[in-house]
Amino acid sequence: RAGAAFRYLLVQKTGAQMNVGLIQLNRPQALNALCEGLMAELGRALEAMESDPNVGAIILTGSQKAFAAGADIKEMQKKTFQECYGGGFLAGWDKVSRVRKPIIAAVNGYALGGGCELAMMCDIIYAGEKAQFGQPEILLGTIPGAGGTQRLTRAVGKSLAMEMVLTGDQISA
Repeated sequence: RAGAAFRYLLVQKTGAQMNVGLIQLNRPQALNALCEGLMAELGRALEAMESDPNVGAIILTGSQKAFAAGADIKEMQKKTFQECYGGGFLAGWDKVSRVRKPIIAAVNGYALGGGCELAMMCDIIYAGEKAQFGQPEILLGTIPGAGGTQRLTRAVGKSLAMEMVLTGDQISA
């Protein structure tokens, strides 16, 4: 089974012709917070789906409560600026935007911070009724670090992006 090799993901092929890759973030105790281990696994799962000639598209999803509530703050707070900058912190996060097959983010619940950025890296976002998008990094005294300011501006326009980034306010689907 494809999902057996992953600790933080559920991975399978689905669809009538088994040609849709389904990757579900599976860290429910942390609202799918994006830790280094999860992001490394996501990179491996995406590479496997991209190299599989039977997979035509990929769906990336979370749970009903949270697509991904952001980067794992507990993991990040231990790092100094020098460790983050010099150590390539967030280096593999843009893998989603480099996959050549279409990726659909199926979002319900929270897509905050890094989770919002992860959804925006996908080609299409389908948002459920309970989806909440936000860039709350300002509330922690920082700014989005994985391209969120640029992608958010393209997605919602400059004014709303500025409001979201500078206030930490969330928007619904």
